[in-house]
Amino acid sequence: MAVLRQALDDAMSGHGRLVMLAGEPGIGKTRTAQELASHAETQGARVLWGRCYEQEGAPPYWPWVQPIRTYVQETDPEELQSEMGPGAADIGEVIPEVCLKLPGVGAPPVMEPEQARFRLFDSITAFLKNASQSRPLVIVLDDLHWADKDSLLLLQFLARQLEGSQLLVVGCYRDVELSRQHPLSETLSELAREPVFRRELLRGLSRDDTGRYIQATVGQSPPRELVDRIHAHTEGNPFFMTEVLRLLSDRGELITEQADGVLQISVPESVREAIGQRLNRLSELCNQVLTTASVIGRQFDYRLLDAVTGGMTEEQGLTAIDEAVSAHLIEEVPGSTERFQFSHALIQRTLGDELTTTRRVRLHSLIAAAMEEQYGDDAEAHAAELAYHFGEGESVTGSGKLVRYSLLAGQRALATHAYDEAQALFQRGLTAKGVASTGNELVEDGDAAALLFGLGRTLASISTPHENQEVLDSLYRAFDYYERAGDVPSALAVAEYPHYTMLEYETTAVLVTRALALVPEESHGAGRLLASHGQILGLVQGDYDAAHDALNRALVIARREKDTTLELRTLAIAVSVDTYHFRWPESIERIPAVVQMARQADDVHAEVNAHYFATTALATMGDSALAGHHASAMLPPAERLRQRYWWTGALWKNMIVARLKGDWHAARDFGNRALEIDAEDFRLLGDWIMLEYELGEFQKGEAYLEQLIAHMHRTSPGPNMTYAYTATFTGFVSYITGAGNRTDMAKRTAGVILASPFSNPNVASRARVALSLLAVQAGDAESAGEQYSYLSSLRGTLLWFTISADRLLGMLANTMIEPDQAIAHFEDALTFCRKAGYRPELAWTCHDYADTLLQRNGDGDHTRAISLLDESLAISSELAMKPLMERVSGLQEIAEAQQVREPAYPDGLTPREVEVLRLVAEGKSNPEIGRELYISSNTVANHVRNILNKTDTPIRIAAAGYAMQRGLTS
Repeated sequence: MAVLRQALDDAMSGHGRLVMLAGEPGIGKTRTAQELASHAETQGARVLWGRCYEQEGAPPYWPWVQPIRTYVQETDPEELQSEMGPGAADIGEVIPEVCLKLPGVGAPPVMEPEQARFRLFDSITAFLKNASQSRPLVIVLDDLHWADKDSLLLLQFLARQLEGSQLLVVGCYRDVELSRQHPLSETLSELAREPVFRRELLRGLSRDDTGRYIQATVGQSPPRELVDRIHAHTEGNPFFMTEVLRLLSDRGELITEQADGVLQISVPESVREAIGQRLNRLSELCNQVLTTASVIGRQFDYRLLDAVTGGMTEEQGLTAIDEAVSAHLIEEVPGSTERFQFSHALIQRTLGDELTTTRRVRLHSLIAAAMEEQYGDDAEAHAAELAYHFGEGESVTGSGKLVRYSLLAGQRALATHAYDEAQALFQRGLTAKGVASTGNELVEDGDAAALLFGLGRTLASISTPHENQEVLDSLYRAFDYYERAGDVPSALAVAEYPHYTMLEYETTAVLVTRALALVPEESHGAGRLLASHGQILGLVQGDYDAAHDALNRALVIARREKDTTLELRTLAIAVSVDTYHFRWPESIERIPAVVQMARQADDVHAEVNAHYFATTALATMGDSALAGHHASAMLPPAERLRQRYWWTGALWKNMIVARLKGDWHAARDFGNRALEIDAEDFRLLGDWIMLEYELGEFQKGEAYLEQLIAHMHRTSPGPNMTYAYTATFTGFVSYITGAGNRTDMAKRTAGVILASPFSNPNVASRARVALSLLAVQAGDAESAGEQYSYLSSLRGTLLWFTISADRLLGMLANTMIEPDQAIAHFEDALTFCRKAGYRPELAWTCHDYADTLLQRNGDGDHTRAISLLDESLAISSELAMKPLMERVSGLQEIAEAQQVREPAYPDGLTPREVEVLRLVAEGKSNPEIGRELYISSNTVANHVRNILNKTDTPIRIAAAGYAMQRGLTS
């Protein structure tokens, strides 16, 4: 209680907490939580309860639905609207009471399943945090070992954002029921990393505390023998002890001591026997009623129970219920009418286990039929319960209704992002029909096809990319049936479904092609498919011309049909195809129209998409100011959209812009915010690798690189972005560190990409960048020449936010022993970086340029190299780029040791001091000189001081005259 009260105090002071109470059944987890709840209410907090149930059939997110539903029912509509904000529509999908309380709430936007689930989680989290602002909030989630996986994922999501809220979450679970594979085990492992999390393990009372408990129960001090005997049988479990003591008391056998001091009592060997004996004291009718109720579930509705039992009057039924309540075997559900629940799951289980299989199956069939009749037209809303009972009674009721309700319940679970429950329901329906959920078996009816389509969409939301083949098999089989059956709308829905992570598979192209054959060539349906086809052709198969031909046809159809959604989708795909194929001017040209259309149509997704690719194209072209504008403009709509991929992407793009300018603080801020949303996003991992290695934080960078490599290993080998990122960043790490431990991996990964006939320019160029860096590091002139030929067309650009194309071409040319060609590229790279303001890249360019000059060692090369190294060191020192600083220092030592063939300047002036003196003679101030030479004002001041001392001139004007007299101003 001390720990719990401290957690409550923390939460009430604005530091949200999550505490888990763990222990065996009956150990007192719920009772302890109740004690905390009473204390919390005296402190002014609001307490809400949610309970999980072991039986199937509970709606998705049931432990969360209960407390939120209670809050909704008790809260003023205006206050509720303020607290839920735009998330009310998402929450209303799971909790219909929200829509009843707030009738103006519309439907949430249609989006990909994983993004929709993220939006739901974020909406619920934001609501709970907002609700706790006006009054601290305590949420108790009981029996979490029975929670569905989606509810546990929501708990993980909420835990990451508890800090800064007045919210305390208390969870109770049985640790004895957790195996390594149990969903809650994985959740606890993730929660253990959160600073707001604490776990309290409850164990049985000690012998002394057992004695105190017995004394408090029976009103007298028990003898040691009685305490020892009870403690030995119950191990101090409060529930077990309560049941034993109640049984002994009911039987009149709670005799503490005989005259001879020998205990004469008999304690049952197990709680099950104790519960059984308690049940035996009830009337036969009460036992029959409770037995039937136990099959309905931990909670049951009296009207349903009455309909199933039959043969008894209302008075008999109510008498039986009253008898069970008086015996503390069941209790009324607070806030409900005619709903009851067993006071402990062990009681329900004991009753259920006494039934024969035949009796249990027939009871399930009766319950299913009565439930269906009771729900009437609203039966679909209770499809999960009906699917469970029809499933358990299948041998009596047949498979027809099991299939129907499994399909309906699966679709509802999928719509509310309860993917694990949806998967189980779809698979159960397929099993009932005798259809395998995997393989290539043809299906022969619409229900099986619908189940497979549902299963495919569900798996696509929870599977990793390397598991997509099972997804595609399900979709393919569903499409095949619809095609044979002539159900064109359903076939089109399947063909349109495959999302980005599945684009690498040839099956997606096959489905779209076959679907196109089902519709008239220029029909509306053809337009929808042509947009998908254009995306596949451009992003997967690398055929730019064919992609834009398909997209242009889709655009014509969209405009003819006045389908703004299709038009926007098509334009957005065209922008991505242009970007992937290095058609940046075309991409930039399309973006304003997309942004304008998106805002007019209030299509937030299209607006975010346009800003996303605008940032890519503009940063690539070196327009950092406009790229930064689009990156910033992307944040508000992305936050409003709250789809994980795009929200993370918006923060990532802002991180990129900041990193390219050397604003490490801003880059880390954006990057950390993105990590809170999705710590596994491979795009984000790549930028963190670059940032940490630039600053010499190799250990941190290595951790991110390991994550990226692990991500790649979970992906099917091929020309996909995960392989491309891994190749690129292992190449960069190898170049920056000079280590060769991952050279082979980088080469293999790049080779996988380039060996595929479907490598689009995006992934192919990333692979080429990796091979280029490895060729430079190894001095491999042949490989350098091959990469140079490929990358030459990309001059004047930034290659995927990593390196200027001209710097890389300069490095390759130098490796090919073409120094003059290399120098021309380095000059172009300097111009590009200075114009764009990419300071870290400019510093590296100065270093690599100086290295080439020192190797060539021609007339004037040494002086130019020294000047470039000074500039590189000034930037890298200011930006704390430790690896580059070390490299520059090494080159400076080489330069000092190298014979200087230029004539010495008068009075011992250095080449850099002469550069500064010339600018002084032009009348420039220290800040102006610093900006021109890319050095700090302090460094300029030091140079000026040295110049005045060496030339024996008192002021800057005199120094300018000195420069003109000695011909140093030309």
